[in-house]
Amino acid sequence: MDVNHIGRDISVLADYMEVPGIGFVPVNAFVLHAAEPVVIDTGLSLPGRGFMDALGSVLDPQDVEWIWITHPDRDHTGALRELLDAAPRAQVITTFLGMGIMSMADPLPMNRVYLLNPGQSLDVGDRRLTAFRPPLFDNPSTTGCCDDLTGACFSSDCFGAPMPSAELATCPDVGHVDKNELRGRQLLWATVDSPWVHTVDKTKYLETCSGLRAFDPSLILGTHLPPAAGRTPDFLDMLAAAPDTDPFLGPDQAALEHLLATFEPQTS
Repeated sequence: MDVNHIGRDISVLADYMEVPGIGFVPVNAFVLHAAEPVVIDTGLSLPGRGFMDALGSVLDPQDVEWIWITHPDRDHTGALRELLDAAPRAQVITTFLGMGIMSMADPLPMNRVYLLNPGQSLDVGDRRLTAFRPPLFDNPSTTGCCDDLTGACFSSDCFGAPMPSAELATCPDVGHVDKNELRGRQLLWATVDSPWVHTVDKTKYLETCSGLRAFDPSLILGTHLPPAAGRTPDFLDMLAAAPDTDPFLGPDQAALEHLLATFEPQTS
């Protein structure tokens, strides 16, 4: 994992996963160095990724007060149980639905859970974090947050974009990617991660962007996107275009068999 810093307040724990036919998908977690430190998501559920080592390089895990899980997909909860063990005072911020999903196999201790719904806020000592539902999401319990002190918006899967290389997937600024290429990659991600966007009433969908537009974040921090400063107008325009983008259609069985055949050893 790479560790990138945004001023004094935010550390980005940057990882990625390679998805054939899609690209290198960033997988970020974040540390918000608030008076009551907050870890936002806990990385991939894959061995050897070193999440706890990366976290320990920027903050003593015992000092973590809050663990904000934007939604309980495996690429957001990889080190959750390990972090709960290492951070005895930390509470997991989630929704009622998110708690239920995370507790299906191994129930979360109820005294370690803090339920927060979109529109509600939490005081973390020197700032308030306000929960919101991002316009694009792949899990019904998804809840991002806006930091009123830094102007940062933690947007979960919304605004994601597969990158052409691992280096760009973990880079410290999305400005390393051409704007037009980035928009195309974000629209691809929108159709992959939120395929329902093609089926909804567009007017009602665009209304879901109003809260984000009103907050007007100076910094967008997505789980599947390098850090993006000063991009809110461009990103809102991308959201408006998502319903009219061609739906993603992945390879079928014939394509898979053709791919597998290329892996077979050659015979003389």
